[in-house]
Amino acid sequence: MGTLEITDKSLSNSILDILPRPVVCLDSDNKLVYLNTAAETFFEIGRALIIKHALSDLVDFDSPIMDLISLVRKTSSPIYEHQVEIRSPRLNTSVATDIFVDVIDDHGADIVMMLQPRTIADKIDRHFHHRGAARSVMSMASILAHEIKNPLFGIRGAAQLLEDSVSSEDKALTYMIKDEADRIVGLVDRMQVFNDQKPLKQDAVNIYAVLNRVVNSAKLGFGAHVTFKEIYDPSLPDMVGDMDQLIQVFMNLIKNASEAIDDNREDGQIEVITAFRPGIKFLMPASNERVSLPLEITIKDNGSGFSEAIKETLFDPFMTTKQNGTGLGLALVAKIIDDHGGIIECQRDDNYTKFSVLMPMYKNK
Repeated sequence: MGTLEITDKSLSNSILDILPRPVVCLDSDNKLVYLNTAAETFFEIGRALIIKHALSDLVDFDSPIMDLISLVRKTSSPIYEHQVEIRSPRLNTSVATDIFVDVIDDHGADIVMMLQPRTIADKIDRHFHHRGAARSVMSMASILAHEIKNPLFGIRGAAQLLEDSVSSEDKALTYMIKDEADRIVGLVDRMQVFNDQKPLKQDAVNIYAVLNRVVNSAKLGFGAHVTFKEIYDPSLPDMVGDMDQLIQVFMNLIKNASEAIDDNREDGQIEVITAFRPGIKFLMPASNERVSLPLEITIKDNGSGFSEAIKETLFDPFMTTKQNGTGLGLALVAKIIDDHGGIIECQRDDNYTKFSVLMPMYKNK
C-alpha cells in the first residue's frame, strides 16, 4: 500500500503550486497523491478528480514514464529523460517533454516526477548543431588548404617579383597584395585546426590547474581591466581529456568575456564558477547511452553580451560580433568540447552573459 503523506498540506501546496512546472507525486502503488496547479493545467484535469487514481489513468499504460519510474525505484537514483512523448487519455495529441524522476524516501518507493519544457533538450540539440557546424568547417578547411593556399603562394610570389620592376608608387600595391595573401593563408591555417584527426588524449585533468592558469594569464593581460570572482567547488574530481585543449577552451571563453566589458567600466566582473551536479544523466538522441556530465564550469560576465537574435548561431563558423573577428573562436570551442564528450550552452539576460560547459569526469581504467 502507499505510504507517502504530505503532513503540512497548506505549506506543501503553497510551495509546489507556485512552481511553473508540472509536479506529480506517486505512492508505492503508483497512485497519484499530489498534483500541483501546473500539472492540473498540463493534464487538463482537477486534482480532486484524479487523486488516489492510478498513474495509468493519467497517461497511457505503455507510456515510457512507467519504465522510468521502475528504473528509478530499482536504482534509487534520479533520471532526467530527454524528449519523452507523453500521451494521455485526456490529451488529443502527444506532448514532447523532458521528465525528471526521483525517489522521495530512503526505500525508493515514493516518487516525485517533474515535467519540464525542453530546457535540457535544447542544450543537447544545440550540442549536435554545434557538432555539425564544426564538421562543416573541417570539410571546408580541407578544401581551402588544397584549393586556395597553393594559388595564393603563386600570387604572393608574383607580387614579390613585381616589386623590382614597378615604380615606387606602385610598390604599395604589391605590398598590399602580399599582405592580403598572407592574411588569407593565416585564416586557412587557423581553420585547419578543425581538421585535426589525432586521437584525443585521455588524461586525468585537474580543472583547477586549467582555470588557475587561464585566470592568472587573463589578470595580467587582456582581463586586467575587470575583477575576477572565483567560486569553486573544492571537491570537484578530475575530468578526462587534453589539458592544452581545455586551456584553449577556457582562455577563449574568458577572453570573450573580457572583451565584452568596456575598458573604462569600473564594475566589470567575470565570475568563474565550478559545480558538481551528481545524478543527472542525459539520454543522447544519437545513441541509447545515458551520458553523465556532472562537472559544470561556468564563465559569467556583466558585459555587453550578444543579441538574442544570434544566440542559435553563436557557435557557427564565421559568426562574430567583433569588428575584426574571424568567427572561428567559439566554433573551435564547440568542437573541442564535443571531442571531449561534453556540452556547452549559453544564456543571456539584461545583466549578464553566461557560458556553461558540462563535462564527464575521469574514470580509472
